[in-house]
Amino acid sequence: MKRIIGSPGTMSGFILRLGQCATAAASIGVMVSSYGFSNYTAFCFLVASMGLQLVWSFGLACLDVYAIRRKSDLRSPVLLSLFTVGDWVTALLALAAACSSAGVTVLFTKDTEFCSQQPALSCNRFQISVGLSFFNWVLAAISSHAMFWILI
Repeated sequence: MKRIIGSPGTMSGFILRLGQCATAAASIGVMVSSYGFSNYTAFCFLVASMGLQLVWSFGLACLDVYAIRRKSDLRSPVLLSLFTVGDWVTALLALAAACSSAGVTVLFTKDTEFCSQQPALSCNRFQISVGLSFFNWVLAAISSHAMFWILI
């Protein structure tokens, strides 16, 4: 099988998964610490999507550590199929959540100037959380792309 950067059971794959965990956790942390986020469905969807991404990436990072320590191969076709489908699902959910939250954030800050009328809302934190979720999606897209090319 091919050796591609981001392959499961390699150090590059572990670093990619760690980046996904970190950006998902940071996005959740920033959003949850924002006042009033739970009043808007898109922001709740972002937290749920990043939570799923965090759990999925952490599980695969643990698998990478196990494979690196044991020097075992995680590139069996069945495992790669599971990793590929899981990465595609989490990447699509992350993109959908990031886009919907970005739309609400732009609506609040630029279009209606709702943030300037409601100073209690943490619109800057909303923007930071959305930015982190887009970065998380980029890492998830890289991971799913690598898994796809290893699989075929």
